[in-house]
Amino acid sequence: MSGAPRRRVAIVFGGRSAEHEVSVTSARSVLAALDPERYDVLTVGIDRDGRWHAVAVLPAVAVDEGPTAALSREPGDAAIVTDDGRRMEIDVVFPLLHGPFGEDGTIQGLLELAGIPYVGAGVLASAVGMDKAVQKTLFEAAGLTVVPHQVVHERDWERDRTGVLERAADLGLPVFTKPAALGSSIGITKVKRAADLPAALEDALAHSGKALIERSMEGARELECAVLGNDEPVASIPGEIVPDAEWYDYRAKYVEEGTRLDVPARLPAAIAEEVRRMAVVAFQAIDGAGMARVDFFFREPGELVLNEINTIPGFTPISMYPKLWEASGLPYDELISRLIELAIERHERERKRGRAFPS
Repeated sequence: MSGAPRRRVAIVFGGRSAEHEVSVTSARSVLAALDPERYDVLTVGIDRDGRWHAVAVLPAVAVDEGPTAALSREPGDAAIVTDDGRRMEIDVVFPLLHGPFGEDGTIQGLLELAGIPYVGAGVLASAVGMDKAVQKTLFEAAGLTVVPHQVVHERDWERDRTGVLERAADLGLPVFTKPAALGSSIGITKVKRAADLPAALEDALAHSGKALIERSMEGARELECAVLGNDEPVASIPGEIVPDAEWYDYRAKYVEEGTRLDVPARLPAAIAEEVRRMAVVAFQAIDGAGMARVDFFFREPGELVLNEINTIPGFTPISMYPKLWEASGLPYDELISRLIELAIERHERERKRGRAFPS
């Protein structure tokens, strides 16, 4: 990189979703790993009301201590402009916004309109990756086995609760209820008694207008695989989540320290290879780009079921996505640099097609 101009990277984090704190932690980790010899970094925090702030020092949680800011796009010149008149030019945006209003195609659409390169999946894949119900339809169309489930729309729950509960009975017990468009295990309940299902659905629907009821994969191991690339994505070695809890809930992911991440997962070679193959198929089924983490359930001797895909996986120090790539031979800092280059590569391809602003 000697003599090469430094990339001007804007890390955008925080946001309006319930995963705000997770996003902040991810941003701190990525910021610490970016080489100042290669990158000029601007941190942009979105507060819980949706206001953008140019943050001088990335805080623990609060993101509203800097001046308000906005995107500005002139021919050949993208920038973050603050209300005190500063203009900070950028080459690429690294969104680390988990959940709605960030991972769901909304900020991706804004950046597309502004003609600014950004890390990760495009508008369509981001929206599908956020919607657990829609992605399962695409996975099944691609020949992948998914967890047996029922989709519950809020309108149907309000009009015909008895019918919803009768259809859910076909899944047996226990089941999990979850919002269709949220992550980090927020709003998820394990339901062991039929009498508890209505309250669990109410909780899930409080976070999203659509919920899923999924059969519990009792006794299954939880596997994860990382995918990286654009047109020719590649998969990491698989890893396994071994939670120190009944299931991998929010506290097990981000608060408690008992959860174990086994990387690589102890699997027969044929199963490990099938995980990697299915992860790439899932990535391509939603038209993914840049990165994604794909989650599976595995029961001996050979039952492998796709759970879901996450297009902006966590980048916290204990997150599985960077750990999987590190174990696959791609260190954390090099992974982040590769993601930035993939973003530039994809934008340049779209520019040549006339679908992006000229440089």
